[in-house]
Amino acid sequence: MFSLPPLPYAYNALEPYIDEVTMKFHHDKHHATYVEKLNSTLIGQDELLNKPIEKILGNLHKVPENILQAVKNFGGGHANHAFFWKIMSGQHNQEPQGQLISAINQTFGSLIKFQEIFSQKATTLFGSGWVWLVKSPSPPTGVEGQVKLDIVGTVNQDTPLSDGKIPLLAIDVWEHAYYLKYQNRRVEYIKAWWNVVNWKEVEARFM
Repeated sequence: MFSLPPLPYAYNALEPYIDEVTMKFHHDKHHATYVEKLNSTLIGQDELLNKPIEKILGNLHKVPENILQAVKNFGGGHANHAFFWKIMSGQHNQEPQGQLISAINQTFGSLIKFQEIFSQKATTLFGSGWVWLVKSPSPPTGVEGQVKLDIVGTVNQDTPLSDGKIPLLAIDVWEHAYYLKYQNRRVEYIKAWWNVVNWKEVEARFM
């Protein structure tokens, strides 16, 4: 059975950018519900229950058709949130380093330009979903030594894992991620969120 992972920091560690009340509801209620419903969906599916959720979502063609959408919804909700908690940190205002920032500069021109494109994608994503920085599992054909980075949006709880991409960074733009503090001001939430990005974790995933 899948279980709710604890936050890797205190509920108030992301303040003033993301408030303690939001974190409690987001983690203890919303994420917990995804885990509960995922386990209910997979009753009797012992083979799937013994696999990491990332493996399941990366091989959806192996999921029975009658539970496929539920696995995408609840499994994606679980995997996306477990990822989201780790790429934020109470050590605020970090900056990307090393090969990660080199790849960002190579792909987008600069960190500022990357943040602008990413933020615009998150601002304009219609409805509920996520925006991701992803890495291709291998360099493009004929481009030796170059890492392929991209910014993609997914709706609801879909994940780039299902498209064979490696998630490096993500922002949750479901309203439950920000509404208690920012109400309908998604742009303000996105701007504040950059202050809590755990660039050390993003770099580790990139490497």
